[in-house]
This record gives sequence, structure tokens and C-alpha cells, in this order.
Amino acid sequence: MASLLRLFGSNPKTDSGEAQGSKPEPRREVLNLGGGSEVLHIPRFVEREKAWEWFELLDKGIPWTRPTIRVFGRSALQPRETCYVADQGLTDLKYSGHQPHAHTWDEFPVLKNILKAVHDALPGSNFNSLLLNRYNAGSDYVSWHADDEPLYGPTPEIASVTFGCERDFLLRKKPAKSQAASGSREAARKRPKVSSTPQQHSFLLKHGSLLVMRGYTQRDWQHSLPKRAKAQSPRINLTFRRVLA
Repeated sequence: MASLLRLFGSNPKTDSGEAQGSKPEPRREVLNLGGGSEVLHIPRFVEREKAWEWFELLDKGIPWTRPTIRVFGRSALQPRETCYVADQGLTDLKYSGHQPHAHTWDEFPVLKNILKAVHDALPGSNFNSLLLNRYNAGSDYVSWHADDEPLYGPTPEIASVTFGCERDFLLRKKPAKSQAASGSREAARKRPKVSSTPQQHSFLLKHGSLLVMRGYTQRDWQHSLPKRAKAQSPRINLTFRRVLA
């Protein structure tokens, strides 16, 4: 489970109510993964009522599709619905043999409002693309992967906002490359045995939460959203990214 190494609280004056007319800053949890990788988690990024308002607009107003993708050489329906939004002129997004149509921000005013909230929470960020996913029930999922496409650069910042049903989000260290690649099988057998269980962390992403992956997280780590039989209602997830060219 996730071991939170640093907790950034809100301003003491704001917490004590001394600053009139202002609200407490949301609690920020930072997990240092080591090696220049970091995860920021804001459990209550969006107030509950506003989060439900945005959920309804997204659920009814986004042209959701469930595309056919290729996994391990086979074609299959993607196990979640999706939509892609991006600035004009950016490099096309392609994954698993699928190239989604890039909608414009102006088609969905609610997305521009959410983007502004994310930029306000993450000073210095400048996202220009967004991949939306809708998980209709616990049978919808995303398998282990890393968002390490070259169009995002070596150290992408990816901000993930969750609306609706809470789901488990897992992180694991990428498996080491084959130990036998540089020597014979005999030499490999003589090497000390190393545990095959990767370092792993877990977050329960709740309605209105924000999770940000930074630094070398995509290079060194993988993430997934596993199936959960008890998840009976939809979850909508927005992952904001910056395409470099």
C-alpha cells in the first residue's frame, strides 16, 4: 500500500478561520517513488456538489465510444469508453493500433472549466490534450501500462481527475529486463535470486479527487485500474497531458 512520505497541509490561518471569506486549501499528499518519480494526490480536489454537476455534464455531453484495439496481436473491444480532446496541430495520439479522433476544447465548455481548475492547482503546468475514459461498471478496466509515448517527452506530468464511482488505482515498478540477456543460462542460474514481486502502491481514487504523476514515473513505473466486482456505478476519469509537438 502507498506509503505517503510527505504531507502538505493548508495554510494555518486558513484552517483556523482567521482568513475571512476563504476556504481551507485541499490536503495534498506527495509520494516520493525514488529515482526522480513522484505522485501527488489531492483527495478532495473538487467540492462534492460541483463534482456531481461536472459528472452529469460529462456523462451526457461527451460522445463516448468503445473502439476496437489490438492487444497481443488480437483485436478486441476496449474495456472502457473513451474520448480524446486536443489543441489543433498536435501530433496524433496512437495506442494499441487505434488513433482516436481529436475533438476541440470549444466543443465542451465544461472541459475548459475543469482544465482551468487543474492549472490553478498545479502552477506551471500547461496541458494541451485530454484523454477521457468512462468505466460503466466494475468489469471495465485498464491493464498495466505506462503513458511513455514519445509525444509526451521523457518526464511528462499527467493529471488524472476522477468523478463518480471510487476505484483502486495501482502503481508498480516496471519489471526488470531479462537477466539472461547478457550471459548464458548457466551464468543466469548462478546469479543471486531476486524477488519477482515488483514494488507496488495503491490509491483509492474517490469522487472529485486529483492524482498527478510526475518526473520519471512513466519511464520507471506502470499503472492500472483493475476490475472490481463491487463497483456497480460509472466512473469518469480525465487524464490531462502535454503533447510536445
